Amino acid sequence: MCQYSSQNGLPTEWHMVHLGSRAVGGAGLVMTEATAISPEGRISTGCAGIWNDEQMLVWKKIVSFIKAQGALAGIQLAHAGRKASMDLPWSKRRLVPITDGGWLPVAPSAIAYSEDYALPEEMIESMIEKVVEDFSNATKRAIKANFDVIEIHAAHGYLLHEFLSPLSNQRADKWGGTLENRMRLTLKVCKRLRALWPAEKAIFIRISATDWMSGGWDPELSVELCKQVKEIGIDLVDVSSGGVHPEQKIITGPNYQVPFAEKIKKETGIAVAAVGEITDPEQANEIIKTNKADFIAIARESLRDPYWPRRAAAALKAEITPPLQYGRAWNG
Repeated sequence: MCQYSSQNGLPTEWHMVHLGSRAVGGAGLVMTEATAISPEGRISTGCAGIWNDEQMLVWKKIVSFIKAQGALAGIQLAHAGRKASMDLPWSKRRLVPITDGGWLPVAPSAIAYSEDYALPEEMIESMIEKVVEDFSNATKRAIKANFDVIEIHAAHGYLLHEFLSPLSNQRADKWGGTLENRMRLTLKVCKRLRALWPAEKAIFIRISATDWMSGGWDPELSVELCKQVKEIGIDLVDVSSGGVHPEQKIITGPNYQVPFAEKIKKETGIAVAAVGEITDPEQANEIIKTNKADFIAIARESLRDPYWPRRAAAALKAEITPPLQYGRAWNG
């Protein structure tokens, strides 16, 4: 999911993940999703970005509003890679051709995600370095916009995940082949952003723990990656899965990704967030109580039920402070 923009990547509507966290001071965290670091890094023609100051100033207003409600504000920085230049997800057409406002996607290898997606351009060294600079510049703007948390999007078949997975990365240079080479770009981005981002503020990374495909990225490789991002100073791994290959066979169900988060937490010691078909307050609380994860991220359920935090607080007998304008009706 991403924010949607009427023009020029300016946010006009945004989807949010609500994430309660001890590591961010016990406050609720509102996370904007898939915010593009460059025009070519957008997933769709309607995605918002943070690649210029005009966008940053709009985000700054949104951040101010979020904080006025007593929450913290986070932004997920993303590059779509070969899954770029698409139409809005509810549109009847998918791929937007260059002749109609689309653009040429880039990727570690010139392999299309599927026949419904564009054939991407294989990235040369200067293009890879530009991605690092784009992440860096987006982070500098996130600082100016006063965000509390940034999350590096390295999941769901987007650019950083494309470099990690041998299914999408078939390079023979220093950016491909061995695990060390395939992790190189993600780790370089993590190092650069950790150096730029204020030391007292948290950085998350979102990963796909498995490709759900033989010969692809898997939980053991995820553990190795997470050991290294922990050494860099990344504070939390947001553990999702899939998205890099259309023939993936995902076995879904309540808590279906929680074992991946639990494995990473136990084998690396880094804090993790559990996501995916977590819809019930008691279900979410049990994951935390049994130490399978440190955080619960609620996304789609919060779109279906914007009052999920209040419902969860009531179910778990926790006290929360309502928005000021809701106060008169909160308990009556």
